[in-house]
Amino acid sequence: MSEKEMPAAEAAPVEVSEANHYEFAFHVLPTVAEGEVASVFTTLKAHITKAGGEFTTEEAPARVDLAYEIVKPIDGKNRKFNSAYFGWVRFTLSSAAVADLTEELESMPSILRSIMIKLTRAEEAEPFFYHEAMASDKKIVEMGDADDSDDDSDDSDEDDADEEVSEEELEDSLEKITK
Repeated sequence: MSEKEMPAAEAAPVEVSEANHYEFAFHVLPTVAEGEVASVFTTLKAHITKAGGEFTTEEAPARVDLAYEIVKPIDGKNRKFNSAYFGWVRFTLSSAAVADLTEELESMPSILRSIMIKLTRAEEAEPFFYHEAMASDKKIVEMGDADDSDDDSDDSDEDDADEEVSEEELEDSLEKITK
């Protein structure tokens, strides 16, 4: 092929933005005093700013119960934690600086566990606010408990019927498997 037939050689360079969108989600140790959690969050955001990151969205840490026990070695001893302060921050940053920033943030002594996620366009557009979702779930449960206090006897009969049906279905499926 001649040089004239190669359109790639004549194409103008495409400008690519090297800044990507990231989310850093983290758990702060529950041994950190509640009043000091905000300063840990501020320090974390200062590290991101120092690396060249620009913030888009954030959710300040709040105390949550963990789904399972997390073990972290502290001062030569394995400590077990059942709760922590969970928070996250979204920002844009050049892809070259992400590895160093992640290492720096994960080495903070007050961070129990963390994860750095590169966001897709759909994730960038729709942030999920964990603490707001949990608060709205609690409100629904509290209202349901208060309103349904008289109807508990009726619901238990329906639950028993559902269990009987599911047990029958289980027995039928076991019979099919064993045949």
